[in-house]
Amino acid sequence: MGEKNSPCVVITTCASAEEADFLASELIKNRLAACVQILSVQSHYWWDEAVNRSQEKQLLIKTMESRYAELERKILEKHSYECPEIILLPIEGGFSGYLDWIKAESSEE
Repeated sequence: MGEKNSPCVVITTCASAEEADFLASELIKNRLAACVQILSVQSHYWWDEAVNRSQEKQLLIKTMESRYAELERKILEKHSYECPEIILLPIEGGFSGYLDWIKAESSEE
């Protein structure tokens, strides 16, 4: 991972709109994320010895890398999947005003 005080995007998926909305609200309410976007996606994957396809909600979570461990714990605590997708992607660049906003809204301070 990059610098601990750098902004990042964390991706996860949920089985339903209700679960995605609940998780997004929990992350925002607990200041673990500045913004969560919810997208509809169709996922194809291998699970339980079979090819699966499902409609899911993908969450794009904007936060700081310093918040990742706590954010991951919260996702695992609230998620319905046995093995949820949780991926951290560092943000290498972007509009400084937006990146500063992420930092201000999701920092531990």
